[in-house]
Amino acid sequence: MTPPTPATSATPAESAGPAPLAGPAGAAPSRPSFVETITVYLRPRVLIVMFLGFSAGLPLALSGSTLLVWMRETGVDLGTIGLFALVGTPYTLKFAWAPVVDALDVPVLSRLLGRRRGWLVLTQLLLIAAIVGLALCDPAKAPGLVALGALLVAAASATQDIVIDAFRVESLPENEQAAGMASYVAAYRIGMLASTAGALFLVSGFEAAGLGKAAAWTWGYVTMAGLVAIGIVTTLVATEPAASARAMHDPAHAAGSPLRRVTVAAVGAFSEFLTRENAALILAFVVFFKFCDAFAGAMTAPFVIDLGFSRNDYAAIVKGVGLAATLVGGFVGGTLARAYPLVTAMWIGALLQSGSNLVFAWQAVVGVKLWALTVSIIVENFTAAIGTVVFVAYLSALCQSPLHTATQYALLTALAAIGRTYLSAGAGYVAEASGWVTFFLLSAVAAIPSLVLLAWLQGKGHFAALAESAAAKRSVQDT
Repeated sequence: MTPPTPATSATPAESAGPAPLAGPAGAAPSRPSFVETITVYLRPRVLIVMFLGFSAGLPLALSGSTLLVWMRETGVDLGTIGLFALVGTPYTLKFAWAPVVDALDVPVLSRLLGRRRGWLVLTQLLLIAAIVGLALCDPAKAPGLVALGALLVAAASATQDIVIDAFRVESLPENEQAAGMASYVAAYRIGMLASTAGALFLVSGFEAAGLGKAAAWTWGYVTMAGLVAIGIVTTLVATEPAASARAMHDPAHAAGSPLRRVTVAAVGAFSEFLTRENAALILAFVVFFKFCDAFAGAMTAPFVIDLGFSRNDYAAIVKGVGLAATLVGGFVGGTLARAYPLVTAMWIGALLQSGSNLVFAWQAVVGVKLWALTVSIIVENFTAAIGTVVFVAYLSALCQSPLHTATQYALLTALAAIGRTYLSAGAGYVAEASGWVTFFLLSAVAAIPSLVLLAWLQGKGHFAALAESAAAKRSVQDT
């Protein structure tokens, strides 16, 4: 129900904002006022993240669902269309080339704009070229060429995600990470909406204006390519993160051949993380935190249809009410993470997202009632969004070296996807064997490993150490 962990990112590096939420171990957390909690969303850093979120969400459907509609309308067979699911591979494997983004600078652009912004402009220009190239293809005559074009769009989009994530982590202080992510998710969804419903309405409008079907699709995609300019303008308005600017002149970044620098970045990202105290526990926690949510989410759509609702009922509630609940939940999650220490926000998110699975058990008992389905979808999307935003704030806090931000964040999100993609793969067999009520009860129980690990890490002082690191980082920024 929630978008990928976004994936996800960016803001300009301005001098520090308000005091950290949690100071060094033993210090009392500084609670911001209500006005400060709300106005954080209007800060330039957070607004930059929001606009970059739109740029990140826009390309996803252009190589996915919108493209499949175009292909089907031109008569491409369903077997070929099904194979286009493989076009999304770059989003899964993007961690493999994240070290390139960390280690290498873009000629000319990095010198003029900085390390992260240079990469952002490059990926955005590549996105425009790839989308226009895809627009000029004919799915009926050359599906192979369309597949190549879609793969290039996905690869450029995934690379932009890598850079945005690094840019956001390095630009935002710890107490703005969740707010930045909430804004990012909201704009990401709007970008997806623009490239799905917006693109389809646009194509229909071009046809109504007298263009043929092929020309209408071409100009629809060219218009979508033009919207990438929003990301370019945002990047030019932003400023380079201070941490990235310092890292650009670090001997560890600038020395050696390109291949050696990429190798050092990849090895350094792993070793820097794995040598931390409680590294194994942290990695296990990353895998399991969203597991209960993903386990239930894998079967939500089949459950609704199996219960007796029509697909139109489901689509209308999920796309309408569910989207609104996701957006509100994201902003609530950002507010929680700003108003409370990170560990408190993590507890709230973990308990809410596990408890929301019980609502679907209740739905199974209530049966086919639209008002009940509306309540269930609102609760699920709202709580899942809160959990996602605070979780991303936590992942961001784990990326502490500007030499390895892109690589470490890409690796952490890949680990988080294990629970969503692989551990949840057996959900259907569990549902079939247990029945819906028991299945959703078990999905709530699946949160126990993450809750145990959360308590353990808290007891080990892990979150206090992250707070100290955030305070030290802010101190460096202030000077």
